Amino acid sequence: MPTKNMANNDISDKYKDMEAEEILATLTPEELEQIANEMDPDDTLLPASERSKYKVQKESTGPFNREALMEFLEKKAKEDPDWEEHVPFKAGEKRGRVYDTKEDKPEKKAEENGKKLDIGEEWESALEEASEEDLVQLAGILGIHSMVNQDQLNATLKEETLDIDRMTFKGPAKFSALKKLETADPPNDTDVEKSLEQLQKNDGSLKELNLNNIKNMSLETVKNILEALQENSQLTSLSMASTRIGDESAPHIAEMLSKNSALKSLNIESNFITGAGIRKIMEATKNNTTLLELRMANQRMMLGIQVETEIANILVNHNKTIIKFGLVFQHAGPRRKAHDAVLSNYELVRKQRTKKE
Repeated sequence: MPTKNMANNDISDKYKDMEAEEILATLTPEELEQIANEMDPDDTLLPASERSKYKVQKESTGPFNREALMEFLEKKAKEDPDWEEHVPFKAGEKRGRVYDTKEDKPEKKAEENGKKLDIGEEWESALEEASEEDLVQLAGILGIHSMVNQDQLNATLKEETLDIDRMTFKGPAKFSALKKLETADPPNDTDVEKSLEQLQKNDGSLKELNLNNIKNMSLETVKNILEALQENSQLTSLSMASTRIGDESAPHIAEMLSKNSALKSLNIESNFITGAGIRKIMEATKNNTTLLELRMANQRMMLGIQVETEIANILVNHNKTIIKFGLVFQHAGPRRKAHDAVLSNYELVRKQRTKKE
């Protein structure tokens, strides 16, 4: 039977709309065997002889005999003639091409080509008359770090002067006084006690309160601020980022959100609130209809898939006002749900604003 390529693209049209079982039913045993030989079942439970495409047709010669095999190989090696050499071997003569080492040629200099860099007589005379200190300063201005040390570079950029022995290309780099590092977060000079008094009096002049980076507030002070906000109708923005508040303050934050009807922005990022505290705060947003921005990222630990899912479900099913939400989700599912919910809230707020206009 002529060999057929079963994987050929030029297959008959009658096979295009047929199921695999129907096609196999129309094949002959020889064609089925050919397909089986061209496919690897990729089953480690089958012996190698059943998985191999090559099938031995001759009969078995019996059990393996190592001595007989070695005798046969030795006899075969002695009987077969050696391969004919293109160049016969002769003692003392090299066969083939002899390797010739190439001599390294010196690089051509600019003077060999008859060319010389023309920088002008004025610059050329200036460089010839310049002292080593001037050349060090020039290298620092040009930023050639390989020619000057750090002290020389800093002195050049700041237009300062060093000792003469230090303004040479071989000048030592001496110890420099350590610079005082400035804290990344500037100190917050907000008067906490005065702000608390204004909140308790519902002072209309206090619209935004920034308590960021105030790390010495006591738990009692934080509690009093949050309790004052429950009845406050003037404050619209509260920032308490990096104030070391934790889960002990989370119930007070949640109660404040459930009762306050004026606050539009709350920032409690970079604190020590765990997933349990975040869950309480998010539960309070179900009853809040005025909060537009809530930021709680960079807390003590990761929330976990369960807490993230609960947060996303609250945003999707209960809260319709938050349009800015700051929280890092570690899992893609809750992250996507929360993202879509915030976008939906933003679109809803935009439509309401458009109707009013």
